[in-house]
Amino acid sequence: MGVGLSTYCFFWRASDRVTSPMGLPQMLEQCAEMEVKLFQICDFEAVTRMTDAELVALRKQAEGYGIELELGTKGVSAEVLDRYLHIGRQLNVRLLRSMFNSPTHRPTTQEAEALLRRALPEFEASNIRLCLETYEQVSSQTMMSVIDSINSPWLGICLDPANCVAALEQPRDVINNTADRVLNLHVKDFHFTRQAGWVGFNLVGCPLGEGLLDYDYMVEKVRPQERGINQIVEHWLPWETNAVTTCRLENQWTRHSLNYIRNRL
Repeated sequence: MGVGLSTYCFFWRASDRVTSPMGLPQMLEQCAEMEVKLFQICDFEAVTRMTDAELVALRKQAEGYGIELELGTKGVSAEVLDRYLHIGRQLNVRLLRSMFNSPTHRPTTQEAEALLRRALPEFEASNIRLCLETYEQVSSQTMMSVIDSINSPWLGICLDPANCVAALEQPRDVINNTADRVLNLHVKDFHFTRQAGWVGFNLVGCPLGEGLLDYDYMVEKVRPQERGINQIVEHWLPWETNAVTTCRLENQWTRHSLNYIRNRL
């Protein structure tokens, strides 16, 4: 079991809202500086534009730092999974995180199951596990119905209870529904803040341990150390008053989350 960072920990520092956006090599450098040995490249479109030679160079950079790579995308279409399986092979990843839906494809439950059944033999042959993230567009019960029906050790859940709150699923219910089939943990805390004028709320991120995520309960149910499940730090950090302040907080939240998890190991 490892504790790692996601590209979502660098969301603002890699965005076009800063003068010099970070790229993947710079993120790996930051991981090495923080003694992080696991990095998940998740929903980071630039990786799809890299040549095989560039992907291999990135893998070698990670290997030089002693960093294991994971990969993340959205969707279960043949086009998406085949493309990311190829990228994953170049990066020597052992896990790919995805979701039922992509921005351009929303399969039915039956379609998703058929697409996953088609893809899994190649994932097994490549020694790469595929995990589907819990989120508000598809209920955890629906996701589990597909995963249980396929019943393959190469297919499981990427558990992130925060995502499901928007669909009115209680975080503990999501944890309980999925714990036995979790292959990957996304760790981010969250809370509700009332909008100005007292009408409505915002669901936003907060430093780990200060919000509504019951981290200790999640770990108790999933048993990541016992089962060799990696924990990946993410954030829902709202944009602050300017880039300097936002980037400083992003860095602070990342270091705080790492310390929070490490202190509980």
